[in-house]
Amino acid sequence: MSDMDEGTPPERSSAGWTTGKSVAIPQPAITVDMPLGGQRIQRFLDELGSDAPTPGGGAWAGISAAAGAALIVMVARLTLKKKGFEDVAGRMAAMAEECDEERHILLGLADRDAAAYRDVMAAYKLPKETAEEQQVRTYTLQHALENAADVPLEIARRSVYLMGLAEEAITSGNPNAASDAYSAAAALHAAALSALANVDINAITFIDKTRQRELSDSASSLRNRAQSILRDVGEAFVIAVHT
Repeated sequence: MSDMDEGTPPERSSAGWTTGKSVAIPQPAITVDMPLGGQRIQRFLDELGSDAPTPGGGAWAGISAAAGAALIVMVARLTLKKKGFEDVAGRMAAMAEECDEERHILLGLADRDAAAYRDVMAAYKLPKETAEEQQVRTYTLQHALENAADVPLEIARRSVYLMGLAEEAITSGNPNAASDAYSAAAALHAAALSALANVDINAITFIDKTRQRELSDSASSLRNRAQSILRDVGEAFVIAVHT
C-alpha cells in the first residue's frame, strides 16, 4: 500500500510526474511530425500520452481502424490456407487485397487528422485586433474546423464499411480465426465512435448551421449502423464458435 494520502493527485513538474516524494516518473521523449505509419508502437503511444495536443483521438481512430483492417486480412489469408474453403478462396483473396489497401489509407488519414487539428490551433492564434484580421481569422478557422471534421468522418465511414467485411470474415472464413475477425469488428467499432466524437466536437462551432446539421445526421446514421453491425458480428461469432 502506498504511503501517499488517498485522494491526493500526483503533481507534474518540469521533470515529469512526481508523487511529492523523491521519485519522479520522467516524461517520454517526443519526436514531432513523424508519419504515424513509420512509427513503432511504443513511440506512438509515447506521443499519444504526452501533453501535446496531437496526435489525439482522431489519429488514434485511424490507427485502430487500420489495425482492424489488418486483422481482416489475417483472417482472409488464414482461410486461403485452410483445406475445405476453396469455394471462397477468390473472395478471401479479394478481401485481403482490399483491406490491405484500406489499412494504408487509414494510416494516411490518421496523419491527416493530426495535421488538421494543428491547423485549427494555428487558426485560433491568428490576430483579431482589426475588422480585417477578424474576418481573416473567422474564415480560416471555419475552414480548418470543417477539415478537422471531414477527416474523422471519412475514418468513421471506412471503419463502418470494414465492420461489414469483418462480419463476412466470420460467417465465411476460417472458424479458427473467428475471434480475430470479431476483434477486427470491435476495433473498427471503437474507431468509428472515436472518429465521430471528433466530428461532433469540431462541428459544434460551425457558423454554417446547414453544414453542421448535415454532419450531425451523417454521424448519427454511422453510429446506428456501427451498433447494428457489431450486434450482428456478435451473433455470428457465437454461431461460428458453437458450430
